[in-house]
Amino acid sequence: MYGTVLASGLLAALDQKGGEYTPFYDASWVLVTAATAGLAHGYSHHMTTHRSGSAAHRWRLLVRALWNEWPMIAATLPTVLLLVAAGIAHWESYGVTAVGLGLNTALLFAWGSFVAIRVGYRIGSALLIGLADATIGLAIIVANALIK
Repeated sequence: MYGTVLASGLLAALDQKGGEYTPFYDASWVLVTAATAGLAHGYSHHMTTHRSGSAAHRWRLLVRALWNEWPMIAATLPTVLLLVAAGIAHWESYGVTAVGLGLNTALLFAWGSFVAIRVGYRIGSALLIGLADATIGLAIIVANALIK
């Protein structure tokens, strides 16, 4: 969820009305930001759960904490792929931003519902959880419209 929200916020922020549209540049920044956020999150998690032991053991725990952040980076890939496709096909920035924010909102709903079902919620409750997750995407869409 965090990676999708991060990608949505970046997609909205990188699209500047009247500015030069650079989808490949934007895609690279979405990936760089996701990787950096993943490293920072994994490192901070490692530091807050620090345990005594040998240096080798602490390094293994750090590597594991960093590796566990891959879903956040993977969650940005739909946005990255959309931006790359937009660059190849020369799509307009407004449409790409609108489609990307809509896609990410739908993904937030789908992942929220799927995970809720997977951990044991009934379908009705799972759909409400998915709706709550999608509300974050809707908030980004509204913020994007108000700011611009």
